[in-house]
Amino acid sequence: MQEQKLKKVAILGRPNVGKSSLFNRLARQRDAITSDISGTTRDVKKRIVTISGNRDFEVIDTGGIDYSSELFSKVADFSMRAANAADIIIYMVDGKTLPSEEDRELFYKLQTLNKPLALVVNKIDNDKEEERYWEFLEFGADATFPMSVSHNRYFNDFYAWLEQYIPAREEKPELELSEDTEIDPFDEIVRDINEQKEELDNKIRVAIIGRVNTGKSSLLNALLGEERSVVSDVAGTTIDPIDETIEHNGYEITFIDTAGIRRRRSKIVGIEKYALGRTTAMLEQADLVLLMIDATVGVTELDERVAGLIEKYRLACLIVINKWDIREEKTYEEAVNEIRDELKFLHYAPLITISAKTGMRVNKILDQITAIYERYKQRIPTSKLNDVLREAMNRHHVPSHNGAVVKIKFATQYETKPPKIALISNRPDGIHFSYKRYLANYLRSKFDFEGVPLDIVARKRGERFDEE
Repeated sequence: MQEQKLKKVAILGRPNVGKSSLFNRLARQRDAITSDISGTTRDVKKRIVTISGNRDFEVIDTGGIDYSSELFSKVADFSMRAANAADIIIYMVDGKTLPSEEDRELFYKLQTLNKPLALVVNKIDNDKEEERYWEFLEFGADATFPMSVSHNRYFNDFYAWLEQYIPAREEKPELELSEDTEIDPFDEIVRDINEQKEELDNKIRVAIIGRVNTGKSSLLNALLGEERSVVSDVAGTTIDPIDETIEHNGYEITFIDTAGIRRRRSKIVGIEKYALGRTTAMLEQADLVLLMIDATVGVTELDERVAGLIEKYRLACLIVINKWDIREEKTYEEAVNEIRDELKFLHYAPLITISAKTGMRVNKILDQITAIYERYKQRIPTSKLNDVLREAMNRHHVPSHNGAVVKIKFATQYETKPPKIALISNRPDGIHFSYKRYLANYLRSKFDFEGVPLDIVARKRGERFDEE
């Protein structure tokens, strides 16, 4: 059988319109460097990506088309060559500016290639800014999409357009999510995604985050057994994030010793601003977070903001209470109750009390990391998942919605890291968030998800399982 040839999708546009950000969004990871400085991407990057679960293609991130200097002229030539080699072209413009004559000329030039061509008007960050999008309709493009790549807005129509030109992968049919009133959905033969043998997944990226001077560098040194980063009593000694890898329980654990997150000021300039930006960027690549809390201070408002990053990136978490040896007279129960009360959204994260300086209980952290990661990447067999779902619904039936009966036909886990579960329902919008929370708590009582966020979404049969 002849191997299916992947379609090539080229992203073009003038400098600083968001090409690399769109590339990263499609690739689901940060690869190309993105910034507000024009011309950050100076080469052509390629990545095989998948949309809608089974549509694979090669996306090409080109440098900005600009002939203002010798360097940019070469980059622009590479970009146009990429367009000629591509099957599908995406031309991006900056929606915060008015249409320019340069953009018109470049777009009309691309139209002469007679290839599927979409005009993406980026940086339409809210509904009010949609007015600027209308200005670009004068280009006369067959497909024009408003978009905010940084805010992940307006992607559905864009994906639907891409699907017209990206064929589905040639493979055995997956679980058919079509309405069938004659068969009890719970008795259907559900194909488990985990039946396929998964590749070895033994690399864990761990970010150590917390307020300034909570002992992040001391913890890293204690875990590694040697001094790798400068440590002192002066807040903010560590500036550059330092990556160090060790092996434990068959895993390669890479620690990211992030620079301390500074207290908000009216201006954060120079090296501190750089360090803060790199901290956030590395969290995007992390699997698990060690959240450092200073036992001598307790949970502060800034700790809550730091912890909010964990919620944002849906990362596995272990809360590490450091300096336990020099705390005031406070029992373990009191400390735990205080942290649970202040950090309610991290209810799933286990806690451990340590002293990074003396090494007390530090050796237990590595075991915790590997155990939590096992749960972070676990996949629950569909049959077991639906057995537990039936139990939960027998205990508390799904509430009706505006008088209409809401049925959950079955559930399936469609993603890991973190585990994501879809409830296939006749009225997905009618499943109240409080009932989803009840199901999440019930699933946690039956399956070990300690240290792991659990996402539950409701979908109709045949509807894609993209992020909400």
